[in-house]
Amino acid sequence: MAYGGAAVAQTAPPGGSTTVRQVKLDKECELRVEVSSDSPLRLRLLNGTAEIYGTEVPPGIWLSFPPMLKFADFTWYGATIEMDGTAETDYTADETPMISYVNVHAVLDARRNRAKASPSDSDMSQGPRVIVVGPTDSGKSTLSRMLLSWAAKQGWKPTFVDLDIGQGSITIPGCIAATPVELPIDPVEGIPLDMPLVYFHGHVTPGPSSLNCMFLHPFNLVLFSGNVDLYKVLVKELAQVLDKQFAGNVESRASGMVINTMGWIEGVGYELLLHAIHTLNATVVLVLGQEKLWSMLKDVLKNKTDVDVVKLQKSGGVVSRNAKARQRARSLKIREYFYGLANDLSPHSNTANFSDLCIYRVGGGPQAPRSALPVGAEPSADPTRLTPVSVNQDLLHLVLAVSYAKEPDEIISSNVAGFIWISDINFESKKITYLAPSAGNLPGKYLIMGSLTCDASTFPVKCDLYHGSENPGLQFGCAGVEGLTFW
Repeated sequence: MAYGGAAVAQTAPPGGSTTVRQVKLDKECELRVEVSSDSPLRLRLLNGTAEIYGTEVPPGIWLSFPPMLKFADFTWYGATIEMDGTAETDYTADETPMISYVNVHAVLDARRNRAKASPSDSDMSQGPRVIVVGPTDSGKSTLSRMLLSWAAKQGWKPTFVDLDIGQGSITIPGCIAATPVELPIDPVEGIPLDMPLVYFHGHVTPGPSSLNCMFLHPFNLVLFSGNVDLYKVLVKELAQVLDKQFAGNVESRASGMVINTMGWIEGVGYELLLHAIHTLNATVVLVLGQEKLWSMLKDVLKNKTDVDVVKLQKSGGVVSRNAKARQRARSLKIREYFYGLANDLSPHSNTANFSDLCIYRVGGGPQAPRSALPVGAEPSADPTRLTPVSVNQDLLHLVLAVSYAKEPDEIISSNVAGFIWISDINFESKKITYLAPSAGNLPGKYLIMGSLTCDASTFPVKCDLYHGSENPGLQFGCAGVEGLTFW
């Protein structure tokens, strides 16, 4: 592994930056980059071919990467890359697991072709359902993106399922979500938000359902309560909708799915992992970066002859993040939802009367009165109980989900249309001010509260220009689960 790559003659890009440099990559090598925290970085392909997480880099076109982004530019046959800007770290690596990853893709591609050639009413018409598992910071989301982009490049339309509520690859943290992927994933913009199916858990970890603890937000302390049982219920709801979708769409069924998971793999986390494997009927389990987990899953799934458990090496380019870095990433993901990756979107500030809002939280209430329980038994919290929430100071700076539910008892089983952020509460006028992706009335009357919060300082300076121009990229939609289209 050589730092900085091989230097070649410099050529200034438009703008005449003095930070321009070129890196020559040999075949089957990659350039690993961590963009600095205070300025973007530009990159273009001068010659050869290269790809970023399975998506080809267009030749001669400058790509701009925002601050703090980490990525790897890989070449199969050799390439020369030009960069303009400051990187926290950039180096070339000649030892990567890419050959094993692309071999997995080849096997999956063969199974998709077999599914496509099978009668539509047979079990063989189901394409591979791949679940990627492993500890925290093992490269699960990166491998998922590669497999999705490679499949899309071959003309397939796989469904991406994201069960990692801690970070969120499709939408903001605190959600489980699914979306079809029809084109290779943009290396900068990420997963497109054209047709996502999103369920709101409301917390950044399932956590034991009885757990109540304090965790340090980047800007303040927030009371957090996880909900394991709700997580299971939402995974089941999502699985049922996807099964219905596959039953009526031969192309989606043959393309299969790629499922990204949390890095919590011990204790309750392991239980949730097995629940996801069974509920989503995974047929391929890819285990990244841990021998013990591979051995455990191999043993517990040994009687399921239709499930393959495959051990893969994690990339040496995976960067470990501490708790503070993760919390910062969550805040940036929420900011991106409202303002766009490059702060090029303009959300709207809206005001509502307290009486106009119907806010609920899931879980917490007693399951049954003590008098209805056996002698000596204690009442326990009902993890799926809906509790109305009156407007109070605790709502300030919380992110609430807007549900498609028509009635309160449909909230848990309904997907969400989008999110709002509570920016101000005026108890004298009994009005609440919230930030929304677009102007106008919300697409649903029921709002769901969790523990997801974001401080005002996370947002860009233009955050007090909420009444700015229309936000074309993140509008609320008008369809629910039936069409699998909204946003």
